[in-house]
Order: sequence, then structure tokens, then C-alpha cells
Amino acid sequence: MITKEFLNPKSIVVVGGSDNIHKPGGKVLKNLIDTKYPGNIYVVNPKADTIQGLPCYRRVEDIPQSDVAILAIPAAFCLNAVEILCSTKNTKGIIIFSAGFSEESKEGAVLEKQIRDVVDKYQATLMGPNCVGYMNGNYAGVFTSPIPKFIPDSIDLISGSGATALFIIDAAVQLGIPFANVFSVGNSAQTGIEEVLEYLDQSYVHGKSAPVKLIYAESIKDPIKLWKHAASLYRKGARIAAVKAGASEAGSRAASSHTGALASPDTAVGALLDKAGIIRCNGRNQLLTVACILLKGAPKGKNMCIITHAGGPAVMLTDVLSEGGILVHPLEEDKRKQLLEKLFPGSSATNPIDFLATGTAEQLGQIIDFVEHQCPRIDGMAVIFGSPGLTHVFDVYELLDKKMSQCTKPIYPIFPSTLNVIEEIREFQKKGRIYFPDEVVFGAALTKVLNTPVPVSEQVRTPDIDEKAIRSVVEQAEEGYLSPDKVGALLDAAGIRRVREAVAGNEKELSEAASKVGYPLVMKVIGPVHKSDVGGVRLNIRDRETLLDTFKSMMTIKDTKAVLLQSQIRGRELFVGSKREPLFGHTIVCGLGGIFVEVLKDISTGLSPISRDEAKKMIRSLRGYGLIKGVRGQEGVNENLFTDAVCRISALCQCAPEIAEMDLNPLLGTASDVVAVDARIRISRL
Repeated sequence: MITKEFLNPKSIVVVGGSDNIHKPGGKVLKNLIDTKYPGNIYVVNPKADTIQGLPCYRRVEDIPQSDVAILAIPAAFCLNAVEILCSTKNTKGIIIFSAGFSEESKEGAVLEKQIRDVVDKYQATLMGPNCVGYMNGNYAGVFTSPIPKFIPDSIDLISGSGATALFIIDAAVQLGIPFANVFSVGNSAQTGIEEVLEYLDQSYVHGKSAPVKLIYAESIKDPIKLWKHAASLYRKGARIAAVKAGASEAGSRAASSHTGALASPDTAVGALLDKAGIIRCNGRNQLLTVACILLKGAPKGKNMCIITHAGGPAVMLTDVLSEGGILVHPLEEDKRKQLLEKLFPGSSATNPIDFLATGTAEQLGQIIDFVEHQCPRIDGMAVIFGSPGLTHVFDVYELLDKKMSQCTKPIYPIFPSTLNVIEEIREFQKKGRIYFPDEVVFGAALTKVLNTPVPVSEQVRTPDIDEKAIRSVVEQAEEGYLSPDKVGALLDAAGIRRVREAVAGNEKELSEAASKVGYPLVMKVIGPVHKSDVGGVRLNIRDRETLLDTFKSMMTIKDTKAVLLQSQIRGRELFVGSKREPLFGHTIVCGLGGIFVEVLKDISTGLSPISRDEAKKMIRSLRGYGLIKGVRGQEGVNENLFTDAVCRISALCQCAPEIAEMDLNPLLGTASDVVAVDARIRISRL
């Protein structure tokens, strides 16, 4: 809950205020004074009568009522101060800079919870502890600098790291990027990233609220809430970009299945962000570059025109766009001829359009107008302009400002040289313009923007499955790997087609099983987790003598309890699996089987529940998708049935959250069928 008093307080108290502006309590007070906060400012410090020219109170009990309290005191004193502020001073916003809470010890975590309980009781907002604060156009409740320019319809920043928030703002100020709100959530005792996003969603008014939301997260505590509000914001006209740090794992985790080895917590994060339509960035620079693109407005399609007077940067930009699937199509021959008539000899009008280092502002304007009016399939323009510093080029920057206002297609100004044209760029920024200093960083960010899928509706329709039968099997099952008959029962209840099979524990059962399955058949040991590793799989069994010899040999393999017989069928090897991740639920992975999953790790990942559209995108994003379609006369795989299998595995996991890991490896796919040949399911109720 974020209160109106927290956002726009009429009075603020700094508990632990100081004359030393190198301390948090001194710096935040200075920020409030320097930014001319219009309300009443109170200071509490037991050792002073005045601080930074303001009267100082010795005790919290002595101050007047205060809407927001900023605490810069040791952790041990925070609970008592919060109780007094909320109960007697009607304080509705608490910002705690102090460290020494859940990030440090169990005792700190208990103290943090006690503070939250008090704040919740009085329906106030708590930011932190262990944060750098909050700021908007109303007040600068932070102990850091610089303080950015605030514009309501610009950018909201939510950061789990105070230092990272500072570094993002520092870079943004240099580029002239404004903000609407900056939330440093710290330990997120009450108000974390998901709660802030919920507030921003519920209060969003397109055209008035900030249309761009930036997130830096080191953990995600409520994935479903994040997905719900991110999707809602997208539908209202906002876009979200995020850096999720902590992608690598310290040390390796034991994995007992292919899915366990392939699906990490970070794959769950990636699947969640895709599902929520959040643009995932890999660093602060890319995050800010994405924000600048979104503020200007993303192109409506993937066809770009590059306009330059320097060949090298244009080539590098073309490369990065092309690698990201963004098209830089050459202009048609007749259009090139028309455009070249306006340019100096030696210019190129192919795309990139190079009007040479000697080109003029007038020629740049003619090129932009030509692309705007004569090239309907172009969706946006990247203009690369640098200067050797020989003369002033104010006219170029004035022209770009004018064209950016006039053109319906977005124009992205890329200025590789800064020092030589620092005066021109400053004038450009004074007009509220944002530029991109690096063409490759811009290109990578644009591909992120254009390749991020739209969010999935929170109402995902899943296939009809026999939920009663599934629950019956799971509730009676012991923890660990299920026996083949129970695996088969779950697949049948989920509507997954599987090969004919039977289990034999002795020679009598072996004969009956072979009769049921029929020759040729496959034999697999039951017991060892990785059957192939122990020689526990034999193919192309065609007669009783081979059947019996193989059975006797297999039963001597360590941990073998019985032997599974299956019909031997042909088809393209496919793979579907799932893995349960704490908080996130099940990740669903799919791919081609065999070497593609074993060695190349060519897989796609989604977060359950998976819609049909998601499943199709997962399949079509595989590097080996051409084999599924069929190439060079080879039969392809029935894509609809493969899609259905992915969705049914997702539905099975939704019905049975006790499934910890599951592999269908392989399924065999043909143009007419997709059949599970081998499956493994592990149950865990933790």
C-alpha cells in the first residue's frame, strides 16, 4: 500500500538529521533544502538545537504531526521511533535508510518484521529498510546525488539496490533523461518491486502517468503479481524494461534429469519476463537505452533506415540490427536514383544512406523527408551524426529537433562524438531531446524492444485433462520417481499419447509382456535413473531367444527391479520436460531430442500455464525448427500435436504441483502422430 501522504507529504521529519552532509541524515536534509521542498521540515537529534539552520527537536515525541518520517538512526532504535510516529504523529510514510535488519541477521529479520507489523497496523507505507530512499517531483527523500529532473509522464524507476539506482540516475542525468518516481525498496519489508508495480498499475492514466517503467531486481518474490500488473500496464499503454541480476549460480546443483540440468532458476525468470511482456536488459546502459527508445516511441515494425555521414558506425549498426532480426532493406532502384539527385557525388542511397562527411544539414533534411514520405515500408530512422570539431554545426541539431517533431516515423539521433559538439548537444538537450551516444548499444537495445513478445493474458486456457484421475495417482504416490505404470496413468489422464508397453519382473511375465507389445520391441531397465549410462536400453528385439537373453542380462544390472518392454516405432526425436521452481511454479521446456538436447541444448522455456500461442512460439524459436517443419524431402513433425503435448504437460503440472521434475524424452514425432516413448516423473511434496 502506497499512501497519498507518502507521495506528496505536507511535512517531513528527518530522524537522525545532521550538520555533516557526508552522513545520510545530513545529506537527505540538504537535498530537501536545496530542492526547495515546500512543506514543513522537522529534524530530530538529541545532541543539537539547530541543524543546517533548522530548529532541532531532541526527541521524536516532541515534533508536530508529520506525514513522512525519514530514519537515519541505528537499527536498534528504529522500532520505538516508528511506533511513536505512527501512533501519535499520524505519520503515513516511513523511509528507513538504516542497515542491520534481515540482510544481516535473524535478529535483524525479527526487528524488521516488528516494524512492518506496526506500519501495517496504522496503514502507512514503509520503504526499506536498507535503502537510499524515495523521490519524485514533490520531494527528494534520498541521501544520494545527483537529483534528476522530474517530469510526470516520463520514467518510473524501481530498484532493489540503492547503489544501482544511484548509478542509473547518474548516467540518466548526463543524458538528460528525466524521471517521474524513483523507488529504492531495499529489503522490501513491506513495499517491494511487485507492490510498487501494483500501485503504478492501479494509478496509471495514459498520457499523464509515466509510460516507461524500469526495474532493477536481484530477487522476485511474487512472480504472479509481477506478471498480472505488468500485463495490465502493457494493455494500458505502458512498457516495462528490467535488469534481473543473479543469473549465474554459485556452484552447481545436482540434477537427476535432463530438465533439471537444463532449467535453472534464471530460465524461470526469463520465462516470467517474456510472459509479462517485460523487456529484459543485461545492464544499466542497455536499460537506459531501452528507456530512451520507449520514451521516443518504438517503431511499429522491424524495417529500419540508417542515415549517416560516417560509414563505420553505420556498418556496425547494420550488423547488430540484422543479427537481431531487424531489417535494413536496400531502397528500390528508382528511389535511390531520386534521392541521389539531391546529394553530393559519391553519396550512397542504398540503406544505409550515406550523405558523406561533407553533407549539409539541408541534405540531411531532404533525406529524412524522402524516407518519411516516399518509403512507406520503413518504420523508423536512425540518424548517425558526429563531428571532427572543425566548425560549429548547430544547424544539424536544430534540424533534427524540428524533424523529430514533424515526422510520424520515429527518429533516433545517434551522436558518436560528444566533446567536439558539446555546445550543440547541450542546446539539443535543453529542448527536451534525448540522444544515443553509441550505435551498437542502441542497436542491441532496439532489438530487445522489438523482439520482446506481448504479455500473455492472465487467463490461460489449458487443454481438458482428467484431473480426478491425476489427483488420485499423485495423492497415493510416494515421494521419488514414479513406477512406469503410474507414469503411464498420469500421461493417459493428461491425454499424452504413448507407445504400447508392459513390465516384466520374471520370465513368465516377460512372455506375456512380449505378446502384448509385439515385435520388434525395445527393452529398458526399471530402477536406474539414467538407463543408457548403465547399458540398460536395447533396441530391435525381434525374437524370443534374443528377448530372453537380453532380459537375463538386464536383470543383473545394479538397482534393476524389472524390465520395461515397448513397441519399437520410428519418428523424429522430440523432448518435453518440466521443473518446479520455488515461487515460480513449473518451467516447461521443449526441444528436439537426441544430440539437440544432450549436446547442443537447443531448448525453449516457458512458465506454466502455457497457452497454445506460447507453445507455438517456443517450438518455432528452436534453432532446429527446420527439422520439425521438414527439410530436403524429409518428413516433418505434426506441429499441432507437438504443441498440444507441450500444453498438456503444462496442464498436468498445474493439476499436480507435487511434480518436481518430469521428462518426456524422447517423444517420437511424424507427420501424423507424436508419441511418448520414455517418460520419467519425480514427486516431491516439499
